[in-house]
Amino acid sequence: MVDAILNRFYRPSKFKKNGDVKDVLVVALPMLLSMSFDTIMTFIDRLFLSKLGPAEMNAALGAGAVQLALTTFFTGAISYTTAMVAQRLGARRHGDCAKVFMQALYVSLVSVPILYLTIPLGHFVFGLENLPTDQLEYQKTYFNILMFGGVINLVRNAAPCFFSGIGETKIVMKAAFVGMIVNVACNFVLIYGLGPIPALGVAGAAYGTLIGNLVSTVILFVKFFGRDCDARFGSRKSFAFSAPLTRELLKKGIPSGVEMFLNMAAFQMLILMFHALGSEAATASSVMFNWDMVAYVPLMGLEIASTSLVGRYVGARDGAAASRSTYSGLKLGWGYSLIMGIFFVFLPGVLTDIFKPDVAEATAEAIAVFDAARPMSIFMLRIATVYIFVEVLLVVYAGALRGAGDTVWVMFTCAIMNWCVAGALYVVAYVFHLPAHYAWIAVVAVYGTAPIIFWMRWKSGKWRRHVLEKGN
Repeated sequence: MVDAILNRFYRPSKFKKNGDVKDVLVVALPMLLSMSFDTIMTFIDRLFLSKLGPAEMNAALGAGAVQLALTTFFTGAISYTTAMVAQRLGARRHGDCAKVFMQALYVSLVSVPILYLTIPLGHFVFGLENLPTDQLEYQKTYFNILMFGGVINLVRNAAPCFFSGIGETKIVMKAAFVGMIVNVACNFVLIYGLGPIPALGVAGAAYGTLIGNLVSTVILFVKFFGRDCDARFGSRKSFAFSAPLTRELLKKGIPSGVEMFLNMAAFQMLILMFHALGSEAATASSVMFNWDMVAYVPLMGLEIASTSLVGRYVGARDGAAASRSTYSGLKLGWGYSLIMGIFFVFLPGVLTDIFKPDVAEATAEAIAVFDAARPMSIFMLRIATVYIFVEVLLVVYAGALRGAGDTVWVMFTCAIMNWCVAGALYVVAYVFHLPAHYAWIAVVAVYGTAPIIFWMRWKSGKWRRHVLEKGN
């Protein structure tokens, strides 16, 4: 059904100019929908848990953030596969596209044992947060299950990179849609129980996430090894290890991995500091960050589209089209953020109340905590409107610069920016002892300066020197 709607509104044959809005839509819209489906999976995960109480919801947010922080180094490095595939597609070296993806798969599998070694680090971080006993236990349970299922998560992140690199993002969207349906069904059954299946609560939410991710991954692999893909890219003959391709993936991908790790570590620090301000601040910030995730994660689809298109045009030595695709991405992102901003400004109370604990399931104390946090949550959601508009600039320019191979600069700039944001929160909340919602204003204010730096880098044209080297 979703595919039929997309075909009705646009077709690649209609495009007049490389890099225009329609060109970006072909890659971005399916990826935006794909990321939206991933967001819905996580959102419903936490929505179901919120009906059990704030502790369960807060545990899922806290554990999920640490799990992401520990895996983003690997997923970030692997994600450069999109740019490498796109560059080779632009250079008409189709045979290398599938080979690049297989190297990414091998890197993913080798990374799994290293990922397992970081589990004690996650437990150590939880111990620093001074969490209530019940939330701490829930958080460890959710975290452990996701981490031991790390092989599914890493391979699942690598699989879409090939298709986004060649611009065939509809299959990624379809796989994500099926995975979302499976995840929601499994979450409902495993969290609350059904018939002979016991209610697993937080553990059920984690298992449901892994099952949904596994299903979507299988769909993508079936497509990759299918007849059409094999005829065009030789996917069934791409199993050989390639040292040059792996070396390039690690050389350009590791900066992206370090960047994403530092970004997620800073984000986890934000959550830790908000949660340490008390139950009310923890609940208000959890509601706000859950809705921010709904707004932000689809923008990652736009970021992937920017990486794919700029990488393709850099590979084809078409700098003008690379620039056009970047500005087209900004137009689409601002249109999307305007819609989300309307909800955040005019309906924050409705959005907050969606997470209100179920009277029949939650304790009186849990309901009292939510009611006390509600005004703060509404205020923070309204301020988040500015945050969303800033995120559009960041994801589009960062994606474009990565596609051009300018990954080291993006790594340093993003890391400095995110840790400055965390520092602003610390100063306002812990040095001046101002309320959590004032700390959130400081976070947004500091974050809002970052797009200027990215815009200046793009306008400088220094990214143009990062082109596909001969022999790679």
